[in-house]
Amino acid sequence: MNCPVLQLTEELIRRESVTPKDAGCLTVIGTRLERLGFTLERIDQQGVSNLWATYGEQGPMVCFAGHTDVVPIGDIKAWSSDPFVPTITDDGHLRGRGAADMKSSLAAMVVAVEDFLNTHPKPSGRISFLLTSDEEGPATHGTVAVVELLKERQQASNTPAIDYCIVGEPSSKETLGDVVRVGRRGSLNALITVQGTQGHVAYPELVDNPIHRASTLISQLVATDWDGKTNDSFPPTSFQVSNIDAGTGATNVVPATAAFRCNWRFSTSTTGEMIQQVTQRIIEQLGILAAIEWNLSGEPFLTTQGTLTRATSQVIREQTGIETDLSTGGGTSDGRFIAKLGCELIELGPINRSIHKIDEEVKISDLPRLKDLYRGLLEELIG
Repeated sequence: MNCPVLQLTEELIRRESVTPKDAGCLTVIGTRLERLGFTLERIDQQGVSNLWATYGEQGPMVCFAGHTDVVPIGDIKAWSSDPFVPTITDDGHLRGRGAADMKSSLAAMVVAVEDFLNTHPKPSGRISFLLTSDEEGPATHGTVAVVELLKERQQASNTPAIDYCIVGEPSSKETLGDVVRVGRRGSLNALITVQGTQGHVAYPELVDNPIHRASTLISQLVATDWDGKTNDSFPPTSFQVSNIDAGTGATNVVPATAAFRCNWRFSTSTTGEMIQQVTQRIIEQLGILAAIEWNLSGEPFLTTQGTLTRATSQVIREQTGIETDLSTGGGTSDGRFIAKLGCELIELGPINRSIHKIDEEVKISDLPRLKDLYRGLLEELIG
């Protein structure tokens, strides 16, 4: 199949860029962009590869953002073919690690910009790429580092570093373009260690069972209304326990401590700081002695109805006939960092059904269509 998006996707899949490795993906992309006249700036940190590439001198900045790193493959024997050998299946899919998340999006972005600049060599705005190899990992030296640099430049020049950002995360659910992310919930993690008094199970008067206390605490946290008000843009804040660690291994010993790991996915109706305060108050009210290690991995963000969301809905409607769902569902993404620049931001990419799974794949016929959606956004925003 003579499809430039397919060809570039295959080239990227061949590179074993398991996070935080880039394996030369940014060099491949950077070479293509440099030929178009982009100025390239590598902002590598602590073994993480980052690229900030820009085209044009004035007008609103349209930024394509994404990541070259992929999650580990898991059991290679479970794959139908080598995950780093792009394979075309009998039912018209391209199989390989990163096919959907998100090397096909990167390829579609690059080819879309090539097509656009071929007919609009002097657009009414600027174009940029913000790419990293640290999205699937800790996400501490990737997009967040580039954004910090852009924020400094933005403050110094009093000019927005990015006006409109299109993140290539696989947003679609059943068909290309049916779902577009316009925000994400925040994510707050905690390790809560409840203190008790160890002793023999036959003498309850001599022990203080931390497992029982932890159970009471968990029940209270589950029942708490974290938002206090409805939010039309987000589902209610959710609390989930993911791990519990307690016990000595003996059946006749009450342990001294019980620990559990938990997570809040929260909306713009609350904040990570408010959740921490409420949790501490509940612990005090229950008379529990506990130590907490907090980790805020991202605040929520929301792009309200504006130029970018209207353009996105219009382009998808015109090209596919679909009325897209502007959603805030799903997990976190690097959009949480970029949104801090004050730009309008959406996430638009291929169907996400197979991401992070064995035999990850993308529908080949969607590749040129995704490129056309990206080009259509360029036409609407700076054409």
